[in-house]
This record gives sequence, C-alpha cells and structure tokens, in this order.
Amino acid sequence: MILVTGGTGLVGGHLLYRLISDQKRVKAIYRNKRKLENTKNIFSCYSDDSEILFNKIEWIEADLLDIPTLTKAFIDIKTVYHAAAFVSFEPDKYQLLRKTNIEGTANIVNLCIANNIEKLCYVSSIATLGSTLNNAPISEDTNWNPEDDNSVYAITKYGAEMEVWRGTQEGVDAVVVNPGVILGAGIWRYGTGSLFKKVHKGLKYYTSGTVGLIAVEDVVNIMIALVHSQIKNERFVLVTENWSYKDFLEAVAESVSVKPPKKLASKRLLRMAWKLDWLKHKLTGKRRQLTKHIAKSLITETHYSSKKIKIALNYKFTAIGKAISSIGTSYLK
Repeated sequence: MILVTGGTGLVGGHLLYRLISDQKRVKAIYRNKRKLENTKNIFSCYSDDSEILFNKIEWIEADLLDIPTLTKAFIDIKTVYHAAAFVSFEPDKYQLLRKTNIEGTANIVNLCIANNIEKLCYVSSIATLGSTLNNAPISEDTNWNPEDDNSVYAITKYGAEMEVWRGTQEGVDAVVVNPGVILGAGIWRYGTGSLFKKVHKGLKYYTSGTVGLIAVEDVVNIMIALVHSQIKNERFVLVTENWSYKDFLEAVAESVSVKPPKKLASKRLLRMAWKLDWLKHKLTGKRRQLTKHIAKSLITETHYSSKKIKIALNYKFTAIGKAISSIGTSYLK
C-alpha cells in the first residue's frame, strides 16, 4: 500500500489522481478538511468521474507532528511519497517552517525506518541548491552555501533533505526530487495557479529575472518512475525549461486570453514594494505577499540543468508552452 503526505497540495493532488487512476491502493494524509476541496478540484480537471476516484482514497486526518496518528497511518504501508510542506518566505514564520518541514520530515523518516518502508520519495525544491559563478547552470552537484543570504523556506527545506539523507544511513532507500516552479491546474487561490488568476484579472508589471519551470504531470511521472526504478539515495533537479519572467507572463496571458504585462518593474520599485508590504504586515497583521527574498528572485537570472534525470530515466519533458496553454484552458473553464 502507498502513503502520500501533502495530498491536498498541487503535487500531492496530482500524484493521488495518477495513483488512483492506475488502480493503486492509497492512503493520504490531510491536516485541514477544507483543503480536501483542492484535491477534488484537481481530479475534476481530468475526469468526469472525479468523485468516484476521490472516494477510493483512504484519507487520514493527521499532522506531521502528531506521531501517534502518523504511526497508525503507516500500517501496511510499503512506499511513501512525502510531498507535504509549509511554503512561506516570511521571516516570522521560521519556527513554524522548521517544525513542519524539518521536524515533520524527521518524523516521516523515523517511521519509514521503524516500518521497514521499501522506498521513500521526498519532494524538495531547487531552493536547496547553491549558486554558481558566471551564471553557469545549477545542477545536483551545486553545493548549498550556508553563508549565503538564504530564505527561511530554503533553510528549512535543506534541513528536511538532511533528515532524508540521515534516513538513508539508517536503512531507508530514498530518492529526492528538486523541482523548479511547478505549473498545474486545479488550485487557483494560491501557488502558481493564483498567478493565472492574477494575470487574468490584469497584471501591469513583469520583472527582469528568470524562472525554472516544470509541469506538475512531469514531476509526478518522474516520482513514480524513480520509486519503481533501481535508483536509490540520489537527488534530481527537475526543471524543464528556463524562461524569462517576461516570456512566462506573456504566455500565461495568452493562455487566458488577456493582454500581457507591459511595464518592467525596476529594482527600486520592487525594493519599495517589499518594504511597503512589510509595513502593511506590521500594521495589519496580514500575511506577507512580497518579501525581500522573493523580490530578489524576481530580478535574478538563474539557470538549472535537468541533464541527470533525462539520462537516468531517458525522460522527455512536456514543453512548457504546451503546459501553460493547457492550464490556461482549465482555468477559463
């Protein structure tokens, strides 16, 4: 039997759809009952029988820090896909990020060890990779630099990876994937789905940086292929194509039949914007929308290489232009 954490997220929801469609027996952990609608929405993007497929999942309400409930969830489990994470770049969320991403992953790893799990697949992020000189492509061999100005999210995802590697030293076979920005349909309120919504409503500015993109279907296909392969205790960068934000937003705008952003957001404008966002947060208590690290990433040119996974699985990615067009069509529906 298979256990999926993070089943109400973009990757977890698509993974569940694929596993259930393949007639697999699956348990999935959820923390917030309201977010089960996310998974239902994802299923409805691909099937007219979404409710029937959704009901085939054995859902378990559990928190990654709730060890007794997690222990019950691991009964009869042979394979674990750990896709659950807290995503935030807000510095004041650091302790919550640590608990969910590092301590939560440590609990999953410990239970994998205790239950002799055959294979663990962990969804990490390109945020845990280091930087290169002269804009050379970043790969699995690009080492993390703890002295860099790393975001709180990156720090905790790196810490979570360390827990997985610890598990491999204690007998767990594991694979780690480091996806770029994941594009997929079904969740429009936050994540990349919300970007389609913002562009559709009218976005004025684009930025000068680049972004590493991948379709969620490719992430899921690769995760499953790695679990069924003989590959173990390795990590893989998953980025299909590196695009400029300008080209990316233009493609998104075209996919939802609106005009693209026309104005370039300068460094000065972005600096002012994240500072005003910080002030708004302090005055109202509302969550941050633009932090210093997000603003920095929007104007940084970074390129990633997925050569390793292409060779390991002889894998051919979905073209990003095609993926964006398909997601835009789902959004308009």
